[in-house]
Amino acid sequence: MKDTEKDGGNDPALLAFGKKLGLTALLVVVLLLVRATFNVFMMVLAASLIALYFHGLADIVQRRTNIGRRWSMTISVAGSFLLLLILLFLIGSKVQSQVEELSSRFPSMVEEAKGRLNESAAGRKVLEQFSGDNAKKVAGTAQQFFSSTFGVLGDLYVILFLGIFFTASPGIYKKGIIALVPAKGEAAAEDILDKLGTKLKNWLKGKIFAMAVVAVLTAVSLAIIGVPMIFALALIAGALNFIPNFGPIMAMVPAVLIGLSQGTDTALLIAGIYVLIQVIESNFITPLVQNKLVSIPPAMIIAGQLIVGSLTGYLGIILATPLVLIVMVLVQELYVKKKRRAE
Repeated sequence: MKDTEKDGGNDPALLAFGKKLGLTALLVVVLLLVRATFNVFMMVLAASLIALYFHGLADIVQRRTNIGRRWSMTISVAGSFLLLLILLFLIGSKVQSQVEELSSRFPSMVEEAKGRLNESAAGRKVLEQFSGDNAKKVAGTAQQFFSSTFGVLGDLYVILFLGIFFTASPGIYKKGIIALVPAKGEAAAEDILDKLGTKLKNWLKGKIFAMAVVAVLTAVSLAIIGVPMIFALALIAGALNFIPNFGPIMAMVPAVLIGLSQGTDTALLIAGIYVLIQVIESNFITPLVQNKLVSIPPAMIIAGQLIVGSLTGYLGIILATPLVLIVMVLVQELYVKKKRRAE
């Protein structure tokens, strides 16, 4: 009887089932932990991008000047903050006043836009899709968004401080991650981390360049046609260009509403300008940069924004692209290359 119980306890099928059950339970626990802490992970990712920006700029300084790493990092950080202070000194007060004006005028601009739309049959059909309550909710939400844009950035000061810590001592955190890997896989883990860093740096270079171009093109174009608050609108257009797909549409809304207050033709002209700038950015600037740096399939970006955005809100939508890039590199290194070697 004891032998039977002993054999039953060592039944290979039962042991295999127990192992699968344990792995499934572990996977469920891990997924629940990821779901609960995913927002923290996105904040760490944002801080990592800040550190990568400073290190990428330091790489450029080091290549051009042949000075030591410590001095190149000092120039990178100090130069970035000095440039920010100069910009704030030159246009900071003007941008702040224009953003405040845009926020306070937003409800009245919505009402003016409704009046303009009422002048045409097509416009009245558009208005019929929105009740009075819905229009007020949209206006209130939009006003809150534009009035709290810089507040949100201020509330994310934790990301900035984390980024500074990552910038100051990246080796500590890199070694900590590698230490979690079995000894035989440490070299491969270090190689993957280096590739992730390079890919993210290249993506960040291209994105910053595209954002700057969009901001400049927006400011120049709006100045030519005499639209007010060009600094605020250009800053919004450049900043929101960081968010693929949804950002440019969000940036166009306040500009078109300002245009509607001056006339339907002006609003259509502004919409056309924004669309043209996005066509230039999407078909010329981004492909030119991506060919030299990094390329990500657009469909994967949209899917990533929808999935990650549903988990973490605005942070997920903003940081979906670098997250997709990380997943692509990990799949390539951990699965595709091993599969090819096995074949």
